[in-house]
Amino acid sequence: MLYRLQIALVILVPVLVAGAVYAFGLTIPVPHLGRGYVIRIELPDPGAPVELPPVDGPQDPSRPLVVIDAGHGGHDPGASGGGFQEKTIVLGLARALRDELLKEGGIRVALTRDQDRFLVLEERAEIARKLGADLFLSIHADSAGDKSGVSGASVYTLSSDASSEAAARYAARENSADMVNGQLITNQSDDDINAILVELSQRRTQEKSAEFASLILREGQGTLAFHSQPRRSAALVVLRAPDVPSVLYESGFVTNPEDAERLASPAGQARFAEVMARAIRIYFARQAGA
Repeated sequence: MLYRLQIALVILVPVLVAGAVYAFGLTIPVPHLGRGYVIRIELPDPGAPVELPPVDGPQDPSRPLVVIDAGHGGHDPGASGGGFQEKTIVLGLARALRDELLKEGGIRVALTRDQDRFLVLEERAEIARKLGADLFLSIHADSAGDKSGVSGASVYTLSSDASSEAAARYAARENSADMVNGQLITNQSDDDINAILVELSQRRTQEKSAEFASLILREGQGTLAFHSQPRRSAALVVLRAPDVPSVLYESGFVTNPEDAERLASPAGQARFAEVMARAIRIYFARQAGA
């Protein structure tokens, strides 16, 4: 009997409360569940021209131009761990490299983003093309999930065939940066991407990208901490500019405390900037003498 009474109360009480509220015109305060978690994202208008960043350094257009791309940004934090976010770390590295290049002089520099804002992948490569860049460097930081012991930097060049299963997984994750709620927000189809990859198979551009990647590894030896397999290739959308030598530098793992703290520190950023600036200068010197 008691059991049946409990069931009846569970059913009847809400009905009685709702009836009383309606009869007496009462209101029940309801928390705005979820409203504080709504993220509004401003997406570029389809077909809108790409907003070009300023070019710093010499005014002489004959001077070589490097476009530095800090990955992710805005609503897209990238990898995260231990209180660090990829978008913040890589922006610090990009700014440090820009300042180092400008300090030494002779090279023009542009950043795809100099603040915490979102760019779709196709915009990043298009900025390099529109500015007539001689070199494109995209800077990122990886995540190893709960494997906090994984560490070290890697250097990626474009290839339709990934150099390893890990590189393929990384490319899939980075290429999904243009996804919002599972929907692709660029206008590129698979056929478009395949066509661009075919264009990028042009031997000269591939050779230049590979040469710059090798210089990064050579100049960073003994100064930068590299992964045990630092040289990689994958079908990364951000590297698809067909006429601009392009490299993606995976600076380390945000999920590794030592990597993250080093990359976020002024000293770590200065070491990175010195090595990368040296590799860039050697690369341009070789191209001028070719």
